[in-house]
Amino acid sequence: MRDIKTRIYWLMGLRLVLVTLLLGLSLTFHVTRGEQAQTFYALIVFTYVATIAYVAAIRILTSPEAMVRLAWVQIAVDLLLETILIARTGGVESPFAVLYVVSVAVASLVPRRHAGLLTASLCIILFGMLTNVQLYGITESWGWLPQTRLSAAESLQTFGVYGLAFLVVGFLSGALADQLQQADRSLREKEQGLSRLRAFHESIVQSISSGVFTTDKHGCITSFNPAAQEATGYTFDEVRGRPWTEVFNWHPPQQADRPPAVLDAHQRLEVECQRADGNRLVLGMTLAPLHEQGEQTGLVGVFKDLTQIRDLEDEMKRKEWLATLGEMSAGMAHEIRNPLGALAGAMQMLRNDAPVDETSRRLMDIAIREATRLDAIITEFLQYARPPALNLKEADLNKVLAETIDLVQHEARGRTNVSIATSFSDEALMAQIDQDQMKQVFWNLAVNAFDAMPRGGRLTIATGRRKVDVGGRKADVVEISFQDSGGGIPKKNLDKIFLPFFTTKSRGSGLGLAAVHRIVDLHGGWIKVESQENEGTRFVVCLPHPAGAGVRLWHEGREPWKRS
Repeated sequence: MRDIKTRIYWLMGLRLVLVTLLLGLSLTFHVTRGEQAQTFYALIVFTYVATIAYVAAIRILTSPEAMVRLAWVQIAVDLLLETILIARTGGVESPFAVLYVVSVAVASLVPRRHAGLLTASLCIILFGMLTNVQLYGITESWGWLPQTRLSAAESLQTFGVYGLAFLVVGFLSGALADQLQQADRSLREKEQGLSRLRAFHESIVQSISSGVFTTDKHGCITSFNPAAQEATGYTFDEVRGRPWTEVFNWHPPQQADRPPAVLDAHQRLEVECQRADGNRLVLGMTLAPLHEQGEQTGLVGVFKDLTQIRDLEDEMKRKEWLATLGEMSAGMAHEIRNPLGALAGAMQMLRNDAPVDETSRRLMDIAIREATRLDAIITEFLQYARPPALNLKEADLNKVLAETIDLVQHEARGRTNVSIATSFSDEALMAQIDQDQMKQVFWNLAVNAFDAMPRGGRLTIATGRRKVDVGGRKADVVEISFQDSGGGIPKKNLDKIFLPFFTTKSRGSGLGLAAVHRIVDLHGGWIKVESQENEGTRFVVCLPHPAGAGVRLWHEGREPWKRS
């Protein structure tokens, strides 16, 4: 439908151009010579009026068959007007007889077989009638078509030349039109096949579970499939046109004489970056060059999210190390605790019974105090080494945290320029927890934040809920975050902060965060740490929601929650 309509518009456009040029120039020529030119005026006006009528008809017609009939009507009207013009300008001697040739060529635009030959035949008939009428002077008495000055032989020769020209143009234009139509059909079929192939390839890329992105030769992202968007948290609009090295925080060594997206061969690498929400993201990525006509025009990257695997590996290593250390240290602690208690008791008796001077008494007080502190550390470690039995009950974490903050506020008043800000979720955050143990977790994290801000600062405590990936499925998790404005944790210490006895404080056992990790671990949750030096630290306690889901999976021997 659109194709035939386009051809009709072409037909009308060519007609207007020819009428404007040929009849306009002829009109100007006759007027300058002082001759009458009513025929030219009438033909020009009629052509423009007819064109307006054709445009109105096209807007009304809806079927292709009606469009074809309209095209034939236009061709018939054109032939009639050309016959009148030729008759009024000399008949067989008219210079406008060539317009028949144009009409024959233009008729090939009609999508019907042999349209050119049919139009050529009509032109021969009309031109033959004019030749005979003029040759025999049938209308000479009317003064409308005077007898020709050519002899009969010359008139027939002229007719034969024009007739042959009509047939040749009709045949060639028809053959050319057929070839064009065949080429057009072939091109359309190839375009449809290419479109189906492109759609098929796009469907594969869109459906694949791995993240896929492509870049141009400058390394700027040109495509980003849904799996890549889900893994990174970025939409395609957010990464379009950005360098892939910036999006994935990758800084490969580049040579000065080559663009950033040029690769010699496939590369495999592991990238550690951040999701759009700021969470850690570890990706296993394969890069390959894209070629077009033998020239590299960009690259394609395919990646998988390895964050959960790497976190589980780190967790398993930590647990194996802690298990070995715990077994060894627990035995040593028992062996040390008994003689330490006896030693402290003996020194206490000596202090009370033996007459000693003031210096000796002060030294004994120091020894007794340090022995008592050492015994407290050993007791704390033994409690850590032997996980407590949890008294699990369903509770709202917002309420448990609020009760703990009352104590934390009291502790903050004893610190220098420390303030606390809270942002609790509006909804109840239910979970199966041991309230006493969880309060200990919140207390330790708050005090740890105070210690990180010796010159003062702000502790922001917030709660919320989000979705995480659980074995390929989506699940809810409750988050309780403690964010301070202190000096941050050096990167070299981030992997050690949950180890027993590791501390950077001048006084402290190094068991506070280790105990926090153990308690949260027993609840089937985990702790995230985000820290930048001189920018503060954020501890996030993550617990399963709905209540009891994480604990149930944990006791079934599976690590249920994806850490990010």
